[in-house]
Amino acid sequence: MIKVLLFAHLQEKVGQESISIERIETTVKDIRDYILSAYDIGNLENVMIAVNEEYALDDDMVKAGDVVALIPPVSGG
Repeated sequence: MIKVLLFAHLQEKVGQESISIERIETTVKDIRDYILSAYDIGNLENVMIAVNEEYALDDDMVKAGDVVALIPPVSGG
């Protein structure tokens, strides 16, 4: 199982703080594509993705037990 943490508006759109993906191994891109198809959240083009607290690229591998975080851009004032 891969745990996916959601932050900011992604958390609000999905309605929970995290989701679980039942896969042994996949890529960051596959996780991005899965979330886009499973949830009505718009796009993830500007969302940074971290795996085990390190920023990841689309072709990076994610394994069971890893924690993935979807971090949308934030603005402040």
